[in-house]
Amino acid sequence: MAYVNFYYELDVYKLSRQLAKDVYSISNNFPKEEKYSLTDQIRRSSRSVGAQIAESWAKRRYINHFIAKLTDSDAEQYETQHWIEVALDCELVSTQERDLIVKTCEIINQKLNAMMSKAPLFCTIAKK
Repeated sequence: MAYVNFYYELDVYKLSRQLAKDVYSISNNFPKEEKYSLTDQIRRSSRSVGAQIAESWAKRRYINHFIAKLTDSDAEQYETQHWIEVALDCELVSTQERDLIVKTCEIINQKLNAMMSKAPLFCTIAKK
């Protein structure tokens, strides 16, 4: 594992930013009547993935808090997957757009799980 000094150097964080950007772009095409429902929900959950990763970084002194925030991030990517599936069901996105978001979420999930399984390494670094 290559050591990073800041959360924004993490590949998973960079990927979460790309997810939020892709969701924003795709949701720009949602109808105006979805502004305060589906559009807000999917944008909020996709943006929260990276926010939770950033918060986890600040909580590395306490392994359980670190893992809890990573778990929250993982939950947000699953919520994003749910909302993109709803958008597909409502014919607001193409299968290709849905697949892009789901694939990104799956990679984020894998990376978050790897971080959680190696949490002591991240948290040991914080104590130095």
